[in-house]
Parts: sequence; C-alpha cells; structure tokens
Amino acid sequence: MTSPTKNNTSLFAPLGLYLVAGVLWFLLFTLHLANFWGEMSLSLALLVTLAWVFQRDLFSWGPLTVRHLVLGVGSFILLYGIFYLGNILTGLLFTFKNTQIAEVYSNKTQAAPWVISVLLLLVIAPGEEIFWRGFLQRRLMQRWGENAGWLVGAVAYGAVHLLTGNVMLVIAALVCGFYWGFLYRQQKSLWPVLISHALWDFTAFVLLPFPTR
Repeated sequence: MTSPTKNNTSLFAPLGLYLVAGVLWFLLFTLHLANFWGEMSLSLALLVTLAWVFQRDLFSWGPLTVRHLVLGVGSFILLYGIFYLGNILTGLLFTFKNTQIAEVYSNKTQAAPWVISVLLLLVIAPGEEIFWRGFLQRRLMQRWGENAGWLVGAVAYGAVHLLTGNVMLVIAALVCGFYWGFLYRQQKSLWPVLISHALWDFTAFVLLPFPTR
C-alpha cells in the first residue's frame, strides 16, 4: 500500500459510509435485533464491501513481512498493558466502570468461545481495520494530510461508539483509534495494525478478559 499523499480526494464516500456505519452500530449496540456476533460480522462485511466499491485497491497491502509480525505482536502487548493499567485507574475514577465493561462482556453468552475466537481473529478485527484505517483514515489522510487525517479518523472511530451509550466503550474506542491509527500512519501498512487488533480482541474477550470487579 502506497503512502497517502495530501490531495483533493473526495469525502463523499467516507462520509457516506461513516453514516452507514453509524446506523449499523446503532442497530448492533442499541436495538439488539439479532445475535451480536453474527450481526457484527455481517455489518463489517457490508462496510468492507461498500468501501471496496469506492476503493478498488482496498486489499493491496503488499507482502506480509517479519517486521509486520514483530510490530503487530509488540504493539498488541503494549496496548494490552495500557488497558490493564487503564482498567485499574478507571475503576478508581468511575463507579460505573465494572457495570459497563460487564455489559460489553455479556455478549460472550451469545456464542461458544471457539466461534467468538474465530470471528474476532478472522472477521471482526480484520474487518474493522480494513474499513476504519484502510479506507476511512486513508481517505482522510489523502485529503487533509497524515496528522489531521489520523486525528479525525481516531475521533470518528470513537464518536461512532457514542451510539452505544457505554462510556467505557467510547473511551476504549478512542484509545484504540488513536493507537492503531498512529501505527497505520507510521507504517503505511494494514498488516501490523490488523495483527495487533486481532490479537488484542482475542486476548481481551476470550483469553485474558479484564476484571470487572
């Protein structure tokens, strides 16, 4: 994937698909119309498909390298450590912390652990990175430059989670948006970001969930 350069890239597609994402997130996190994991997977499949319609090189990431693997695993470990400490700190600051995190984890009852693991590693985490960083942030960086595109992309990622009404989830999304967005900005490749996101999702939801007491 080539480095995004500042130009007059149209914002029609990213803004339009951001609105679509908002509707999907509202249906997913607020109305709870169907199984969470199935609905999340289908929502991301739709967003990625629509993004590909507007950006045909969406899957042109280049070869996976050892550097990508090291950066992906290393950034995952660092981010998990940040969240582990953040979980302790927010527990001291917010009385609602445990309740809201437990609310997110309650979705684990809707599928077997192995199903959740497969979807997180192979569908949900890759889908989120392809859409939010590989499409939306890339388009924003092309339009406004790397710094502004990264910042706006991170805020947009956090803002869409406002529809959940879960403060802890919004904070987590903002942290992840800035963190993975910065990694993508620096590396100009989705590989390390995708690896980091997939490992973080699997560990935080299945392998070593954060304490809620």
